Amino acid sequence: MKSTILAAALALASTAALAQGYPTRPIQFVIPFGAGGDSDLSGRNVAQSASKYLNNTPIVSVNRVGASGAIGATFVRNAAPDGYTLLVARIATHAILPALESKLPYKWNEFTMISMIELNPYVCFVKSDSPHKTAADLIGMIRRNPGKLNFSTAGVATSQNMAAQYWMTLAGLTKDHAVGIHYKSGGEVTTAVLGGQVDFACNNAPTVIPQTKAGRLRTLFVSPVRIPDLPDAPSAREAGYPDMEKIVGWTALMGPGKLPKAIVSRWSEVFAQLAKDPDWQAGNARIGGVVAIRSPAETEQYVREQYELYDKLVTALGIRQ
Repeated sequence: MKSTILAAALALASTAALAQGYPTRPIQFVIPFGAGGDSDLSGRNVAQSASKYLNNTPIVSVNRVGASGAIGATFVRNAAPDGYTLLVARIATHAILPALESKLPYKWNEFTMISMIELNPYVCFVKSDSPHKTAADLIGMIRRNPGKLNFSTAGVATSQNMAAQYWMTLAGLTKDHAVGIHYKSGGEVTTAVLGGQVDFACNNAPTVIPQTKAGRLRTLFVSPVRIPDLPDAPSAREAGYPDMEKIVGWTALMGPGKLPKAIVSRWSEVFAQLAKDPDWQAGNARIGGVVAIRSPAETEQYVREQYELYDKLVTALGIRQ
């Protein structure tokens, strides 16, 4: 009994000492997607600005790609909980994949939530010369012509596919009312609409905004709220689909499970500084992000709600693997 108590006390003291001196060496941000994507840009923006609030400790961003983000997420899940290996998590790694993949090597809640970082507005859109002027026009045409219209996605398990499917569900349509055409990337999703290969799509706003401003695309609505770059585009709520506000890209910082509370608190202090940092805010705005810093508990609640949303949608669509 005494040995058990002593061991626990030593472990507690070791953890406290670790947290007190943290960080003493470079921190690794694992980015589970390729260079230039939302998670990559967001993670590197945090790494660049956060370093100065951690005694100028280097933060090295490493892209560990593959399996729709599962490889990078699994690497962090299995890492030592010492605060030196952290995950730049995305909606795919912690909402869509855990809902879709029954054999995924991790669960969404096997990580220590540190903070939300930012949200990425989502838009549903058509080509500028499309006869569908509003969201209601497009949904009406789909309803009258089941199976005739199509939309582009970056794959079955992507947010582009889930967004369009969820929108149709909210409109009282079935998954077969419009046909999903799968491409290799989010960029190709937008290009397919531009080229007239599909009738509509839903995608992250940054890939759509330049083409909308150039007059090549028409945004039907923006989720979750109106954005300055698309002043004439209504919000999802204004377009008649308030529940589409749940469809939004997001990035969060997480660590392995059982990350010491003192280290989590240290990062909470860093994010409090970032919230007031004009350089970080400017960098976030350049990549189309909306600041969404939250406490660890609030972050966990948000990720839970996102997972539950996609779990229900995967079940309704019958696409769980």
